[in-house]
Amino acid sequence: MTASPLTGGRTPSALRRLANEVAKFGIVGISGLVVQLVSLSVLLDMKMQPVRANIVATVIAIATNYIGYRYWVYRDSDKKTRSREISLFLVFSAIGLVIQSGVLYLLTYGLDMTSKLETMVGTILGIAVATVFRFWAYRTWVFRVVPQAEEALDAAEQILAAEHVKRSTTVTHRR
Repeated sequence: MTASPLTGGRTPSALRRLANEVAKFGIVGISGLVVQLVSLSVLLDMKMQPVRANIVATVIAIATNYIGYRYWVYRDSDKKTRSREISLFLVFSAIGLVIQSGVLYLLTYGLDMTSKLETMVGTILGIAVATVFRFWAYRTWVFRVVPQAEEALDAAEQILAAEHVKRSTTVTHRR
């Protein structure tokens, strides 16, 4: 199957893989969100300052998310450079943490949103902004697919698509 201008140069199967990746990333992210909000709620009940509580809760969620990303979403990524992967994951997670904490800081101290509910909503807004950055960074820099595997998959899909067209043509000529 060939790429069309409507798909931005990507084959439909590549778009399907991207959609699958986004869905899996979202599932891990939602589980991390639950972990973070439960942790944040407990820390706020312990009277911890909102931004500090957010930082601690985010670190807990980052640890649980790494497991989901490494062993489920990006399980086919290059495993030879695990220390590089973990280092980059932590760097980009820290940048995401700064982004989401910055949003919460602005809402808490700039708009005086200090109740527990307002802190939770501010945290969710911060996570939403940081998630876009994290998705791009993780798939681009951290969990890289081994190039040979990606090329082999694309080649196999092209062979199957050509075979499908060949069979369709044969069936049409028989009629």
